[in-house]
Amino acid sequence: MASYVFAPPAQPALPVKGQTALFPVHRIYCVGRNFADHAMEMGGDPSREPPFFFQKNPDTLVASGATMPYPSGTRDLHHEIEMVVGLKAGGENIPAEKALDCVFGYGVGIDLTRRDLQAEMKKLGRSWEVAKAFENAAPCSALVPAESCGHPQAGRIFLKINGQIRQQGDLGQMIWKVPEMIATLSTLFRLVPGDLIYCGTPSGVGPVEMGDVLEGGVEGVGDIRLTIA
Repeated sequence: MASYVFAPPAQPALPVKGQTALFPVHRIYCVGRNFADHAMEMGGDPSREPPFFFQKNPDTLVASGATMPYPSGTRDLHHEIEMVVGLKAGGENIPAEKALDCVFGYGVGIDLTRRDLQAEMKKLGRSWEVAKAFENAAPCSALVPAESCGHPQAGRIFLKINGQIRQQGDLGQMIWKVPEMIATLSTLFRLVPGDLIYCGTPSGVGPVEMGDVLEGGVEGVGDIRLTIA
């Protein structure tokens, strides 16, 4: 057996609704500005331009129900509620019409963003990792197998903070649908089982403060809850 100079970190994983086995996470891909109203909210073009992606690290996952600290290095932490897709198969150059065959299930995630750092990186023409891939940046619910929930194409998606609605939309408003996201990603990366895709957020993104309780959901998929210490 191979030995290591120090103990390797634990495998990041998500629970699966109705199962004791965990879903091991390989990579986390996020699609940007995938709702027209959010694209306009962020000063972008809501037209169907090719999708663009960024990544979060698997060890930034946070389980639903957790209490997490307000992150360092920012005074403007923002919430973005999203549907999450978990893959059971992958490959390269996957046709859109076969993409759903790769899907294991769906969950509910929150793309946390250090917005002030993102704005600074945009001005400098630099990448977004410092704003997107920090510790605890990827809260996510348990995954629901597609055999239980189907492949959601429409349904309410929402986020409340301290009981007040902040974001609300419908999955039918996504510019790029799940098969198209998978197909496009597979032309850029070799997708593998365990990959997650955060599918974009509706309008209403805004700041999160210490002590806030975030509660969100995707109709037909599930819910997520997170407390900011």
